[in-house]
Amino acid sequence: MKRQILPFSLAGIIIALAAGCASDEAKYVDPAGTKTLVTLDKINQQDLNQAAEAMITSLRSKFIDAGKLSGTGPNGIAVLKIERVINSTSQQWDPDLLTKKIRIDLLNTGRVATTTTFGGDAESKIGQDLAKEQQFTGKGPGVLNPDYTLTGKVIEDMDRAGNKRQKTYVFQLTLTSIRDGLAIWEDEKTITKAGTRSGAGW
Repeated sequence: MKRQILPFSLAGIIIALAAGCASDEAKYVDPAGTKTLVTLDKINQQDLNQAAEAMITSLRSKFIDAGKLSGTGPNGIAVLKIERVINSTSQQWDPDLLTKKIRIDLLNTGRVATTTTFGGDAESKIGQDLAKEQQFTGKGPGVLNPDYTLTGKVIEDMDRAGNKRQKTYVFQLTLTSIRDGLAIWEDEKTITKAGTRSGAGW
């Protein structure tokens, strides 16, 4: 039986396709690197990371490191309550992807602690119940009232010119003092992505 020999060009195409398929296998990438996927139609993790980093830098330099922080918690630590971050974009995403990074960094300063037992939306219901019980029996301080609340909003805007699209996300955060109800720190981070299709990189 005579073997059929593929033309050189066809064989080359097959080999190239096979190599391309192999290179498309899933792999880990640095979330802060340049090989992460960028999509125009949604907020990516790197967008949230950029926004969180900008807010952390602003909050620390303009407020915490500037000595404007005061609190009623143990050893004068400031008690912070994370409230709603309103999602005014067209996508569904968990606000914790933004606020958790901020919370961790603030906690690591040793000057701020987030309450998880205050309010009807307390994250730790068991902790809240035990704190209330301790307060009732006089065996503990109970649920500590926050000194500050952190609220926010994320807005999107889209522009189109021919086959090119541009998507802008505006991340806004506000720190409010419970003592007088005044906003004592506010900032926003704008992230704009443009292109004709999604790709890799920032």
